[in-house]
Amino acid sequence: MITNLHIRNIGIIENVEIDFNKGLNVLTGETGAGKTLILGSLGIISGGRFSKEMIRKGETNSYVELCMYNPKSEYSIDGNIIISREININGRNMCKINGRMVTVNELKDFMSKFIEIHGQNDNQNLLDIKEHQKYLDGFIGNKIEELKNEYSNYYTRYNEINKELKENYGDDKERQRKIDLLKYQINEIEVANLKESEEGELEEKRKIIMNSEKIANSLTEADMALGENTIDLLSTSIRALEKIEQIDKKYEQTANNLKSVYYELQEISKDISGYRKDTYFDEQERNQIEERLDLIYDLKRKYGNSIAEILQYNEEIKQEIDKIENLEERNNELKNEKNKVEQKMTEIALKIHNLRKENAKELSSQINKNLQDLEMKNAKINIHVDYIEDEFYSTGKDKIEIYISTNLGEDEKELSKIASGGEMSRVMLSIKTVLANTDKMPVLVFDEIDTGISGKAANKVAEKLSRISKNHQVLCISHLPNIAARADYNYFISKNVKNERTNTNIKLLNENEVINEIARISSGEINEATIKYATELRNKKAS
Repeated sequence: MITNLHIRNIGIIENVEIDFNKGLNVLTGETGAGKTLILGSLGIISGGRFSKEMIRKGETNSYVELCMYNPKSEYSIDGNIIISREININGRNMCKINGRMVTVNELKDFMSKFIEIHGQNDNQNLLDIKEHQKYLDGFIGNKIEELKNEYSNYYTRYNEINKELKENYGDDKERQRKIDLLKYQINEIEVANLKESEEGELEEKRKIIMNSEKIANSLTEADMALGENTIDLLSTSIRALEKIEQIDKKYEQTANNLKSVYYELQEISKDISGYRKDTYFDEQERNQIEERLDLIYDLKRKYGNSIAEILQYNEEIKQEIDKIENLEERNNELKNEKNKVEQKMTEIALKIHNLRKENAKELSSQINKNLQDLEMKNAKINIHVDYIEDEFYSTGKDKIEIYISTNLGEDEKELSKIASGGEMSRVMLSIKTVLANTDKMPVLVFDEIDTGISGKAANKVAEKLSRISKNHQVLCISHLPNIAARADYNYFISKNVKNERTNTNIKLLNENEVINEIARISSGEINEATIKYATELRNKKAS
């Protein structure tokens, strides 16, 4: 249930906080005081659409915060869940569930399990045909749940088999196409005759060939600088030092060092001369290297980031071909099992269908009785249960949708085609009245439910709202004294002007104030006669 609603900067609402309670909570008040804005705020915190024009004039953002008590929820902390949504004038949304950031879609999905809003623009659940099945199955109760659970076990296995068959290329044509593709890939890799080290070697050769002219010039320059003259000069230096090496050991050591340099320099000179002879440029070889590298790059693009990965992939697809070619026996086993599972699912789905078909008539009849009470005397609900021969759904083979004819002589249409918000609210009230003991939605919000009704019909609406509120928290915006008199908690919405700005106020009424409010909305005046009428209505609730 909702325990607290906090609204800031929406329309004429500057800052309002409301504590709601169990049972039937009825909001009444002045025209234009902000009742619709409060309902709109519940839609916003439930993930509904928001227009930046709703932000209070002069403010940069709007904020709605809701506190719910639901100890069974995984989100709850000590049974409490705090949901908030802040919307900035630049369109930026910030949604949180107990302090954790969520997207608008996540917020909408979460709140759809806790609150239903039924008003002029908010009948999402009633318009969603998936919900129509839930209404019917909820009406049937445990008997269909047992069948659905049995069906669900087979449905799970059915999906597992289909998944494995798909992974096993269960279709013969698909399997052959896959084998042909893999064989083509194997041929492409093996014709290339790749060696793991060759890419590096080819890159090195390519680098040398591409720089052959530069290499030749540099080697020539080095060879000439290190030619005979340099070596002859070193030889002359050595002979000069040998003449004095007997005089002092240091001259002998220097002569020996110079001899080492002389011999090493001779070797280096020979190496450079050899490099010069080996340096060449072959256009044909370069083209061959380029073509080979292009082939390797193309195979890497298709089959792996390196030659090692390509060769590994080649081994893997050989194993995959072997696996595919030997799958026939396994696939035949799976197909046989699938046929048996489909037969069982069909048997159970037919039982589910018959049960739904039978109860759809009864549920339609009970809803229509309630619509008669709610001044929709010419309206007729008809719940269609269509058996879909060639399809398996998660809960059977049925497509379930509520149809309605609102006037005599008119063809019935899908419920989603009715235009009136008030009619939609009364249809939902009729459904919820029938399902009061089985429906699991914690919070129901009704707006415009009293549009176009009065007298006996008003009493019936009030009675049904009261009945539903025994098992649900009900929030209802109303203009009827009959409904206000049935409330467990009454809230008065008013507006005042402060500093040339209009503000919304809300107040939980005590019993005397409730009587005065019922008197006011019954005739627009509070006098002895209306007070007496209000007291009588209130006493009926007590009785």
